[in-house]
Amino acid sequence: MMKLDALDVRILEILQHDAEQQVAQIAEQVGLSTTPCWRRIQRLKAAGVITRQVALVDARKVNVGVTVFVSVRTSVHTQDWFETFKATVQAIPEVVEFYRMSGDVDYLLRVVVPDIAAYDKVYKRLISGTQLHDVSSSFAMEELKLTTALPLGYVQAA
Repeated sequence: MMKLDALDVRILEILQHDAEQQVAQIAEQVGLSTTPCWRRIQRLKAAGVITRQVALVDARKVNVGVTVFVSVRTSVHTQDWFETFKATVQAIPEVVEFYRMSGDVDYLLRVVVPDIAAYDKVYKRLISGTQLHDVSSSFAMEELKLTTALPLGYVQAA
């Protein structure tokens, strides 16, 4: 595991907020010259700390403003079943997050769609691909917080 220092953490905070900033702007904010800052960013990428840089898109402006949390329970726990289920879920673009869970729910999905009718189509694709014990859907009424920025206060600085 790569050891991060306070400058690395600050660079990550800046990039998580706005990755479009020029390296010179980032360097100024952290108190470095441009080249050492650029090297740090490249090192963070090479070490897999920064996994990718993407554009965040407003879901409402691309007509997928309805968020559905889908809890899935199964009575089958074989590797073959899992591979089939995983492939089914990964083939559905409306599923934007997919987790294997502990507790009463086996899997949790976050789905984005324009409306209930579109979700019904996703639901039918989901259940047609695999044997499921229970599928429970909860529609988000209001988005109160959404961020892609990870909390960096837990980093044990070098």
